Amino acid sequence: MKIPPQIKVSVIIANYNNATFLEDCINSVIKQSYKNLEIIVVDDNSTDNSLKVLKKYKKKITLIKNKKKTFIGSYNKMNSYYKGFLKSNGKYIFFLDSDDFFKKNKIKIHMKIYKKLKNQKILFDRPIMKFRNLEIKKKFIQKNLFLSNWPRFTPQSCISVNRFFANEIFNFIKIKKYANLWFDFRIAVLSFLKYKKILVLKDYLTYYRQHDNSASKQYKIFSKIWWKRRNEAHDFFDYLSKRLNVKKKITLDLIVTKLIFNLIK
Repeated sequence: MKIPPQIKVSVIIANYNNATFLEDCINSVIKQSYKNLEIIVVDDNSTDNSLKVLKKYKKKITLIKNKKKTFIGSYNKMNSYYKGFLKSNGKYIFFLDSDDFFKKNKIKIHMKIYKKLKNQKILFDRPIMKFRNLEIKKKFIQKNLFLSNWPRFTPQSCISVNRFFANEIFNFIKIKKYANLWFDFRIAVLSFLKYKKILVLKDYLTYYRQHDNSASKQYKIFSKIWWKRRNEAHDFFDYLSKRLNVKKKITLDLIVTKLIFNLIK
């Protein structure tokens, strides 16, 4: 009996000055147990040794070099993933930040779920938090959606989508507003508003690196910029709700955020 070919998958890696971690990242994709894949690396004008590292993989990756920067991290990363998507031709898209890396069976597990759940457009797996030599698997407990507007989700390196939904993602969320909102949040909110839930797998399949240069370091809980980002999150949720003709939801989280943000701005 002839075995049907594997569905092609595209892994898009967004890189900026992560030369130290690039080899772990790319090698984790090359060594996947799932083999029918392409690797697209989008470098956002790195000033470190990233291009030197990437040169080693020139036969195994497609490299895109961005020439312009906005100097706003959230926009730059979305733009990188978008450019990678336009170059890709896989039926499913996996997003990967260049300081993170995959477990060997990650893509295979995602593709099994897509095969089983025919109408599933997007999957989130769980991250293994990596602090140098320390690895932590945090419990994932979903939020009470009576109190909050959006569900808990996992980082962008944990996300895969089918090609149709990837196209919708960029059509809806690739806008130069809400500078403090990162790609993963925008995807999660769009997914939740369209499909009324998000599917987070029980499997811990992505190493999510924590280091001193992590963008999330600046958002110390309850700081002024933390409240600013939270206010933007509610505004973005409202923006997408209007575009998707979803009725606005008033929650305790929304009321408290607006009250505190207006007091401190």
